[in-house]
Amino acid sequence: MPVHNIQPIFDSHSQILILGSFPSVKSREGEFFYDHPQNRFWRVMAAVLECPVPVTHEQKRVFLLSHGIALWDVIASCEISGSSDSSIKNAVPNDLSRIILHSNVKAVFCNGGTAFKFYEKYSRQSTGMPAMKLPSTSPANAVFSIHKLSEEWRAILPYLL
Repeated sequence: MPVHNIQPIFDSHSQILILGSFPSVKSREGEFFYDHPQNRFWRVMAAVLECPVPVTHEQKRVFLLSHGIALWDVIASCEISGSSDSSIKNAVPNDLSRIILHSNVKAVFCNGGTAFKFYEKYSRQSTGMPAMKLPSTSPANAVFSIHKLSEEWRAILPYLL
């Protein structure tokens, strides 16, 4: 059963928490969030924040922290076929309390419906925070262009000001 091998990104200044469901095969191999070149997360975030797209893992980490963004996933381990969220079974949630307790997070956003579903099921009660579901940046969500994703993801901006 695959286990989440990527540490959360956050610090005491983080104002929002963005949660994915579970890392893709490429992300687990690269040991970093949204490491598949076709995932649009980094391009969308750069468009929303009007910044250049970060390239290296360190640039991505600095990019998030400098904008008050914490990043992790809802699920710590699960049975999954490849990278397909729809195949997730026997999910074990991550403990989000260390992020909530050691940051200034005031809002939670979920990258797609699966992350939102598992957050509602496993984490909302312990965090005491409702989450906003945003459209998935996965290439599997082909109905959303980068432009449309960026428009929807601008919902994070009021929480970063």
